[in-house]
Amino acid sequence: MQKITRIQVQQKRKDRYNIFINSSTGDEKFAFSVDEAVLVEDRLHKGMELSETMIEELTRKDITHKAYNLAIRYLSYRMRTEREMEKYLTEKEIDPEHIAQVMERLIKEKLLDDSLFSEMFLRTRISISNKGPRIIQKELVEKGVPVSIAENTIQQYPFNEQIKKVKLFAEKKLQRGNKSFRIQMQQLRAQLMQKGFEQDAIQEGLSELEVQKDDNKEWEALVSQGARLVKKHERKLKGYELRKKVTEGLYRKGFSFDFIQQFLDEEVEEQQ
Repeated sequence: MQKITRIQVQQKRKDRYNIFINSSTGDEKFAFSVDEAVLVEDRLHKGMELSETMIEELTRKDITHKAYNLAIRYLSYRMRTEREMEKYLTEKEIDPEHIAQVMERLIKEKLLDDSLFSEMFLRTRISISNKGPRIIQKELVEKGVPVSIAENTIQQYPFNEQIKKVKLFAEKKLQRGNKSFRIQMQQLRAQLMQKGFEQDAIQEGLSELEVQKDDNKEWEALVSQGARLVKKHERKLKGYELRKKVTEGLYRKGFSFDFIQQFLDEEVEEQQ
């Protein structure tokens, strides 16, 4: 057994203490350092006798406590998933044994809770983004949330909120560009799918959207697209062949045959 001869607070870390013990020659020597929480918990004091086993145990406890403090600092920025925390501590070269102890304590203290993390993450995404439930579910899984928890969480995404976001996104998109109304709607559906919205929310949102095909805008878009096609092909094609090529191009772009015919009669015929 060895006695603690002195307990000294560290100069740079006032929450850590150096422990000195008597050596076999009777001289004082540094033994180990501990966090203030370990010092208090184990009631370390001058004159206390320590065995080698006790010193080893105190050292292990201090390592775990330092790892716990690292975890708390990591959590101070935002909530984390269990997998994020485990990865972080591993990158900090904490031994698996101490990681397991820290993880157990954090979960017990409700500082790590994948279900709560998922709920908070969903609320934030709904508040600041235009993402649909499937994209949010994918993001949760990528952060380490179990699939079952992620699936349950996105069920809390209100359907009326999804419809609202579909409508807002659609209104902004339909105000831009010079494409045909049919192509715009096709692309809009595809974009909404990519954003993670389900077909029923897309269908409901677009059906409530007070947007109809504007013939004036449709004509302006057709003239713009048609002029480009004419310019592209008029050097090599004339007459019927040019009309046919432009017709095919404009039809693929979603314009009606009547509008295409009107454009050809007004623009192409004059150039022949």
